[in-house]
Amino acid sequence: MQTPIKTLFMRGGTSRGAFIAATDLPQSIAERDRVLLAVMGSPDRRQIDGLGGAHPLTSKVGIVSPGGQSGTDLNFLFAQLQPDSNTVDTKPNCGNMLAAVVPYAIETGMLSVQGATTTARVLTLNTHMHSDITVQTPHGQISYEGDTRIDGVPGTSAPVRIEFLNTAGSICSSLLPTGQVVDQFDHVEGVGSIQATCIDNGMPLVIVRAEDMGCSGYESSAELNNHVSLKKRLNALRLIAGAHMGLGDVSAKNYPKMTLVAKPTAGGSIATRSFIPHVCHDAIGVLAAVTVATACVLPESVANTVSCVQASNTAFIQVEHPSGEFTIELTKHPTDSTAIVGATLLRTARLIMRGEVMIPHSVWGGH
Repeated sequence: MQTPIKTLFMRGGTSRGAFIAATDLPQSIAERDRVLLAVMGSPDRRQIDGLGGAHPLTSKVGIVSPGGQSGTDLNFLFAQLQPDSNTVDTKPNCGNMLAAVVPYAIETGMLSVQGATTTARVLTLNTHMHSDITVQTPHGQISYEGDTRIDGVPGTSAPVRIEFLNTAGSICSSLLPTGQVVDQFDHVEGVGSIQATCIDNGMPLVIVRAEDMGCSGYESSAELNNHVSLKKRLNALRLIAGAHMGLGDVSAKNYPKMTLVAKPTAGGSIATRSFIPHVCHDAIGVLAAVTVATACVLPESVANTVSCVQASNTAFIQVEHPSGEFTIELTKHPTDSTAIVGATLLRTARLIMRGEVMIPHSVWGGH
């Protein structure tokens, strides 16, 4: 005997995962987490007994419910699972999975179509971040067909426009949780002394110059994932920087992410190699890209010293990554050089499968 759970399996940006209504899951957090582990097939490196794709980018779950606050249309709780771990982390954001929230709500009747386009305000419960998300809804239904292309996803799709409203200090205490644009960390194992920018504008990041870590910053993700000594150095820095960012012991946490930066090579604003946090990303996460872009416009930050950006109140930052580039539109405060008042970007999403995911009855017998 197995327990069925209504599920839409969706791609959001360059991630994919199961989307489930909050009312179709247990109210107990411990029981809910056991259910999500069973849905994904974790812990198992191949996730052979669940929907997981044997990679952190495909070990994700979106939990959606109607908005409970004035002016909020939908609530979104993101859950990050790992293939070979029994952890269910609901602390960080995921801007890629966020792109599929409004399509999910329309597909399930949780949200009504407004016209040729539909805009909804979504509260990400993980960090209490609000965003206005606009999708294409011609003829009264969600459309996935269009000409928008994002690097890391084959083909083109309808655009999903995400305007982030309050990302600074999403998990940390503020945009610059150490109180400085640049920190000097000494006695880092395998590194010695190194400069880093510790920043959180949607995702806590530790940004370092690639050359300071003994690499170019232009290596492929496979090369960096095979660079054992580099990963050890990055982790040593991560543990120290995480404590300075007020995050405590981050050894078992998915944040802060580590980001290597270098001068752009493909006409963009900056080149990046992003670790999530121990595996080099084939691209870069949405909110990591927003945070890197923000660092690019902060005078004297580590990212700023290697970037090519225009001095204006609105900046289009092209963040290069191993599989292409990611353009972020930042609106800067007219008088405060360390303040960002808005960040907008385009993603795409697609419904892959609808139905019921089956989990062992011994895990949960249902409502």
